[in-house]
Amino acid sequence: MHVKISEPFWQVAGLGVLAGMRTTSAPTIASHILSHHQSRRFSKSPLGFMQSDRIATALKIFAIGELIADKLPSTPNRVNSFALVARCLSGALAGASIYKASGNNTFTGVLVGSSAALVSTFGSYLLRKSIVRKTHVLDPLIGALEDSLVFGASVEIVKSA
Repeated sequence: MHVKISEPFWQVAGLGVLAGMRTTSAPTIASHILSHHQSRRFSKSPLGFMQSDRIATALKIFAIGELIADKLPSTPNRVNSFALVARCLSGALAGASIYKASGNNTFTGVLVGSSAALVSTFGSYLLRKSIVRKTHVLDPLIGALEDSLVFGASVEIVKSA
């Protein structure tokens, strides 16, 4: 049985965008979806761990930790090389998992997820910095609004799966 995902391209592109905003969001959402729509066929793949309830729970805990860490002044910018690579890998993992589970080409999922994460990383970084500069609102408050946007979009992606 394949996961019935009606529009994997748009869902994975959305997950990639969210990975650019919050690194752990994309694999957390993908794992949540896959843990609720398990497939024996998918469980035999190297990506099968993504449908584990334990992995889904662990990723949710990491996501909460990221929300907190993002507000700390010591957290590096999302566009530094390590953070950028992590976001692209996050989008790639989520994309590969969703594409594989829905019976589509895994490599296409990697490309869509990582590309969307790359573009979103720079776009969301520049937008956040611009909003802070123009409104003089504290960066952590804008970060909290960004968290709300990520959460709302996550709920919609889960509903569409």
